[in-house]
Amino acid sequence: MKTKTRKVLIVDDEGDLCLLINILLDGKGMEVEHVQSIAKAEEYLLQEEPSLILLDNRLPDGFGIDFLSVVKKEHPTTKVIMISGIDAAAEDVALENGADAFLTKPFTKAQLHQTVTELLDREDTVPLPS
Repeated sequence: MKTKTRKVLIVDDEGDLCLLINILLDGKGMEVEHVQSIAKAEEYLLQEEPSLILLDNRLPDGFGIDFLSVVKKEHPTTKVIMISGIDAAAEDVALENGADAFLTKPFTKAQLHQTVTELLDREDTVPLPS
């Protein structure tokens, strides 16, 4: 049985990090796209419904934390992993605003894989409302 390809959107303005995440996730049943701003993420979300978004907090046109509530309102089934290197305090706010997980930069390959796998596996096992 072939597993369905899941769409993953990376919203981060660090090209090297996007490339690295793309390499780590690509080919594992995931189709990875990346954009470098909130505006580009909004455009993408008008066309696509990703299973997962990796969202940086500090972006050229705003804060990921502020964009998080928009994503969760318009795409309630999409899982969001918030990523931030500077703001340790952002973790609490991100989780309160609907993030499904939080990764502090720099994170390891193992941390990324574990977090992504847990969230996407949870998506597969969520019972349907009766």
